[in-house]
Amino acid sequence: MNELSKLKAPVGANKNKKRLGRGIGSGLGQTAGRGEKGFKSRSGSSIRPGFEGGQMPLQRRLPKVGFKNYTRVEYYVINVGDLKAFENGTVVTPETLHAAGLVKGRGKVKVLGNGALDKNLVVQAHAFSKSAMEKIQAGGGKAEVISVKAAS
Repeated sequence: MNELSKLKAPVGANKNKKRLGRGIGSGLGQTAGRGEKGFKSRSGSSIRPGFEGGQMPLQRRLPKVGFKNYTRVEYYVINVGDLKAFENGTVVTPETLHAAGLVKGRGKVKVLGNGALDKNLVVQAHAFSKSAMEKIQAGGGKAEVISVKAAS
């Protein structure tokens, strides 16, 4: 190997930069490859994204859509009729509902009043509909509301 001080790039590896506006002989004199007059021929010119030459831009032609309610509470819903899967005297919690496959996720659970229940169960959930609470208590059971702060 040669000396490090004598290393050189191979011929044709490095090209000279285009020198704009350096006379007619360079091929890029006078207007420096920018064409004639106009906004794009000036220095510092750049068209902002979405500009359509004065035509109403697409993002203003389309209607505004959507709204995300950041205070909304999402519940996994289960009906009173689905609680028949449990035996008498069982304490039903969101974890036992998830283990039984009645609730998909591990979030907040709300019990709705669709169906009938003739078993005495202790049901713990984050929310109950009025009819669900009445049906659980009519069957001899108990409906306990879990505080939302404890669950999250």
